[in-house]
Amino acid sequence: MKLYLVPTPIGNLDDITYRAVKVLQSVDAVLAEDTRNSGILLKHLNISKPLYAHHAHNEHHGTNGIIKLLKEGKVLALVSDAGTPAISDPGFLLVRECLKQGIEVECLPGATAFVPALVNSGLPADRFIFEGFLPHKKGRQTRLKSLVEEERTIILYESPHRLLKTLEQLAEFLGIDRQACVSRELTKIFEENIRGTLSEILLHYQSNPNTIKGEIVIIVAGKA
Repeated sequence: MKLYLVPTPIGNLDDITYRAVKVLQSVDAVLAEDTRNSGILLKHLNISKPLYAHHAHNEHHGTNGIIKLLKEGKVLALVSDAGTPAISDPGFLLVRECLKQGIEVECLPGATAFVPALVNSGLPADRFIFEGFLPHKKGRQTRLKSLVEEERTIILYESPHRLLKTLEQLAEFLGIDRQACVSRELTKIFEENIRGTLSEILLHYQSNPNTIKGEIVIIVAGKA
Protein backbone atom coordinates (compact mmCIF):
# COMPACT_ATOMS: atom_id res chain seq x y z
CA MET A 1 0.00 0.00 0.00
CA LYS A 2 1.39 3.35 -1.03
CA LEU A 3 0.30 6.78 -2.21
CA TYR A 4 2.37 8.65 -4.77
CA LEU A 5 1.95 12.40 -5.30
CA VAL A 6 2.76 12.98 -8.96
CA PRO A 7 3.32 16.50 -10.35
CA THR A 8 1.92 17.04 -13.82
CA PRO A 9 2.84 19.70 -16.42
CA ILE A 10 1.45 23.20 -15.86
CA GLY A 11 1.25 23.71 -19.61
CA ASN A 12 3.90 22.14 -21.78
CA LEU A 13 3.32 18.36 -21.73
CA ASP A 14 7.04 17.75 -22.30
CA ASP A 15 7.62 18.83 -18.70
CA ILE A 16 6.45 15.46 -17.35
CA THR A 17 9.42 13.58 -15.84
CA TYR A 18 10.50 10.05 -16.81
CA ARG A 19 9.98 9.00 -13.21
CA ALA A 20 6.43 10.41 -13.15
CA VAL A 21 5.59 8.40 -16.28
CA LYS A 22 7.01 5.21 -14.74
CA VAL A 23 4.99 5.72 -11.55
CA LEU A 24 1.76 6.38 -13.48
CA GLN A 25 2.41 3.23 -15.50
CA SER A 26 2.93 1.14 -12.36
CA VAL A 27 0.09 2.18 -10.03
CA ASP A 28 -3.25 0.43 -9.70
CA ALA A 29 -5.29 3.62 -10.19
CA VAL A 30 -4.98 7.40 -10.46
CA LEU A 31 -6.80 9.90 -8.23
CA ALA A 32 -7.48 13.02 -10.28
CA GLU A 33 -8.71 16.53 -9.53
CA ASP A 34 -10.55 16.38 -12.86
CA THR A 35 -10.74 12.98 -14.54
CA ARG A 36 -11.34 14.57 -17.94
CA ASN A 37 -8.13 16.63 -17.82
CA SER A 38 -6.07 13.79 -16.39
CA GLY A 39 -7.58 11.42 -18.94
CA ILE A 40 -6.19 13.60 -21.73
CA LEU A 41 -2.73 13.53 -20.14
CA LEU A 42 -2.77 9.75 -19.64
CA LYS A 43 -3.89 9.25 -23.23
CA HIS A 44 -1.03 11.48 -24.40
CA LEU A 45 1.35 9.27 -22.40
CA ASN A 46 -0.28 6.05 -23.72
CA ILE A 47 -1.21 5.02 -20.17
CA SER A 48 -4.49 3.30 -19.38
CA LYS A 49 -5.44 3.29 -15.70
CA PRO A 50 -8.68 3.54 -13.71
CA LEU A 51 -9.37 7.19 -12.83
CA TYR A 52 -11.13 8.25 -9.63
CA ALA A 53 -12.19 11.81 -8.86
CA HIS A 54 -10.54 13.47 -5.85
CA HIS A 55 -11.25 17.18 -5.81
CA ALA A 56 -12.09 20.04 -3.44
CA HIS A 57 -15.77 19.12 -3.34
CA ASN A 58 -15.36 15.48 -2.34
CA GLU A 59 -12.00 15.22 -0.59
CA HIS A 60 -13.50 15.31 2.92
CA HIS A 61 -15.94 12.44 2.50
CA GLY A 62 -13.94 10.63 -0.18
CA THR A 63 -10.75 10.23 1.85
CA ASN A 64 -12.03 7.25 3.86
CA GLY A 65 -12.78 5.28 0.69
CA ILE A 66 -9.28 5.95 -0.63
CA ILE A 67 -7.73 4.89 2.67
CA LYS A 68 -9.73 1.67 2.45
CA LEU A 69 -8.33 0.96 -1.04
CA LEU A 70 -4.80 1.64 0.15
CA LYS A 71 -5.20 -0.66 3.16
CA GLU A 72 -6.35 -3.39 0.78
CA GLY A 73 -2.86 -3.18 -0.72
CA LYS A 74 -3.51 -0.84 -3.64
CA VAL A 75 -0.84 1.54 -4.89
CA LEU A 76 -2.37 4.85 -5.98
CA ALA A 77 -1.15 8.05 -7.61
CA LEU A 78 -2.67 11.45 -6.84
CA VAL A 79 -2.49 14.14 -9.53
CA SER A 80 -3.97 17.61 -9.83
CA ASP A 81 -4.98 19.32 -13.06
CA ALA A 82 -1.54 20.93 -13.26
CA GLY A 83 1.47 21.17 -10.99
CA THR A 84 2.11 19.46 -7.66
CA PRO A 85 -0.83 18.09 -5.66
CA ALA A 86 -1.65 19.90 -2.38
CA ILE A 87 -0.13 23.21 -3.57
CA SER A 88 -3.37 25.24 -3.73
CA ASP A 89 -4.98 21.98 -4.90
CA PRO A 90 -6.50 18.94 -3.13
CA GLY A 91 -4.09 16.56 -1.43
CA PHE A 92 -3.27 17.80 2.06
CA LEU A 93 -6.17 16.05 3.80
CA LEU A 94 -5.42 12.73 2.10
CA VAL A 95 -1.69 12.92 2.86
CA ARG A 96 -2.38 13.74 6.51
CA GLU A 97 -4.79 10.82 6.88
CA CYS A 98 -2.40 8.41 5.15
CA LEU A 99 0.37 9.34 7.55
CA LYS A 100 -1.98 8.91 10.51
CA GLN A 101 -2.87 5.43 9.25
CA GLY A 102 0.75 4.42 8.70
CA ILE A 103 0.43 4.40 4.90
CA GLU A 104 3.58 5.26 2.97
CA VAL A 105 3.46 8.54 1.04
CA GLU A 106 6.00 9.58 -1.57
CA CYS A 107 6.00 12.91 -3.43
CA LEU A 108 7.85 13.14 -6.71
CA PRO A 109 9.64 16.37 -7.63
CA GLY A 110 8.28 18.19 -10.64
CA ALA A 111 6.28 21.03 -12.08
CA THR A 112 4.80 23.81 -9.98
CA ALA A 113 3.93 27.29 -11.17
CA PHE A 114 5.39 29.48 -8.45
CA VAL A 115 9.04 28.38 -8.80
CA PRO A 116 9.61 29.52 -12.41
CA ALA A 117 7.52 32.64 -11.74
CA LEU A 118 9.70 33.51 -8.74
CA VAL A 119 12.99 32.82 -10.47
CA ASN A 120 12.22 34.74 -13.67
CA SER A 121 10.71 37.71 -11.81
CA GLY A 122 14.16 39.09 -11.05
CA LEU A 123 13.13 39.62 -7.42
CA PRO A 124 15.05 38.08 -4.49
CA ALA A 125 14.49 34.31 -4.41
CA ASP A 126 16.61 33.45 -1.37
CA ARG A 127 13.77 34.16 1.08
CA PHE A 128 10.12 34.13 0.07
CA ILE A 129 6.61 33.48 1.40
CA PHE A 130 3.97 31.56 -0.54
CA GLU A 131 0.46 32.90 0.13
CA GLY A 132 -1.46 31.03 -2.56
CA PHE A 133 -4.88 32.52 -3.33
CA LEU A 134 -6.03 35.45 -1.19
CA PRO A 135 -9.45 34.97 0.45
CA HIS A 136 -12.19 36.19 -1.86
CA LYS A 137 -14.10 38.12 0.81
CA LYS A 138 -13.85 37.31 4.52
CA GLY A 139 -10.31 37.78 5.78
CA ARG A 140 -9.01 39.32 2.57
CA GLN A 141 -8.09 42.71 3.99
CA THR A 142 -6.64 41.10 7.11
CA ARG A 143 -4.37 38.99 4.93
CA LEU A 144 -3.31 42.02 2.89
CA LYS A 145 -2.54 43.99 6.05
CA SER A 146 -0.38 41.12 7.28
CA LEU A 147 1.80 41.51 4.18
CA VAL A 148 2.54 45.21 4.66
CA GLU A 149 5.62 44.61 6.84
CA GLU A 150 6.67 41.38 5.13
CA GLU A 151 10.34 41.62 4.09
CA ARG A 152 10.46 38.38 2.10
CA THR A 153 9.39 38.16 -1.54
CA ILE A 154 5.63 37.47 -1.68
CA ILE A 155 4.09 34.86 -4.00
CA LEU A 156 0.37 34.85 -4.82
CA TYR A 157 -1.85 32.89 -7.17
CA GLU A 158 -4.77 34.66 -8.84
CA SER A 159 -7.55 34.05 -11.30
CA PRO A 160 -8.02 36.25 -14.39
CA HIS A 161 -11.28 37.88 -13.26
CA ARG A 162 -9.75 39.01 -9.95
CA LEU A 163 -6.33 40.14 -11.18
CA LEU A 164 -7.14 43.85 -11.51
CA LYS A 165 -8.79 43.99 -8.08
CA THR A 166 -5.83 42.25 -6.49
CA LEU A 167 -3.29 44.53 -8.15
CA GLU A 168 -5.30 47.57 -7.02
CA GLN A 169 -5.37 46.31 -3.44
CA LEU A 170 -1.69 45.37 -3.42
CA ALA A 171 -0.84 48.88 -4.63
CA GLU A 172 -3.11 50.34 -1.94
CA PHE A 173 -1.65 48.32 0.93
CA LEU A 174 1.98 47.87 -0.15
CA GLY A 175 2.53 51.07 -2.15
CA ILE A 176 2.31 51.86 -5.85
CA ASP A 177 6.11 51.81 -6.24
CA ARG A 178 6.60 48.27 -4.93
CA GLN A 179 8.36 46.13 -7.54
CA ALA A 180 6.43 43.13 -8.82
CA CYS A 181 6.00 40.67 -11.67
CA VAL A 182 2.87 39.02 -13.07
CA SER A 183 3.51 35.72 -14.83
CA ARG A 184 0.78 34.29 -17.02
CA GLU A 185 0.42 31.06 -19.00
CA LEU A 186 3.81 29.75 -17.83
CA THR A 187 5.43 27.13 -20.14
CA LYS A 188 2.69 27.67 -22.74
CA ILE A 189 2.88 29.27 -26.19
CA PHE A 190 1.63 32.65 -24.97
CA GLU A 191 3.70 32.83 -21.77
CA GLU A 192 3.95 36.39 -20.50
CA ASN A 193 5.93 38.03 -17.71
CA ILE A 194 5.12 41.67 -16.96
CA ARG A 195 7.63 43.33 -14.62
CA GLY A 196 7.67 46.77 -13.03
CA THR A 197 6.05 48.64 -10.16
CA LEU A 198 2.58 47.64 -9.04
CA SER A 199 1.19 50.84 -10.59
CA GLU A 200 2.92 50.13 -13.92
CA ILE A 201 1.66 46.54 -14.04
CA LEU A 202 -1.85 47.63 -13.07
CA LEU A 203 -1.84 50.25 -15.84
CA HIS A 204 -0.64 47.64 -18.35
CA TYR A 205 -3.56 45.30 -17.62
CA GLN A 206 -6.09 48.12 -17.40
CA SER A 207 -4.97 49.10 -20.91
CA ASN A 208 -4.92 45.47 -22.14
CA PRO A 209 -7.82 43.72 -20.40
CA ASN A 210 -8.20 41.18 -23.21
CA THR A 211 -4.81 39.67 -22.32
CA ILE A 212 -5.91 38.70 -18.80
CA LYS A 213 -6.30 34.98 -19.38
CA GLY A 214 -4.98 31.69 -18.03
CA GLU A 215 -3.19 30.77 -14.82
CA ILE A 216 -1.59 33.74 -13.05
CA VAL A 217 1.23 34.07 -10.50
CA ILE A 218 1.96 37.42 -8.84
CA ILE A 219 5.41 38.00 -7.35
CA VAL A 220 5.83 41.09 -5.15
CA ALA A 221 9.03 42.41 -3.59
CA GLY A 222 9.18 42.42 0.19
CA LYS A 223 9.39 45.62 2.18
CA ALA A 224 12.80 47.22 1.80
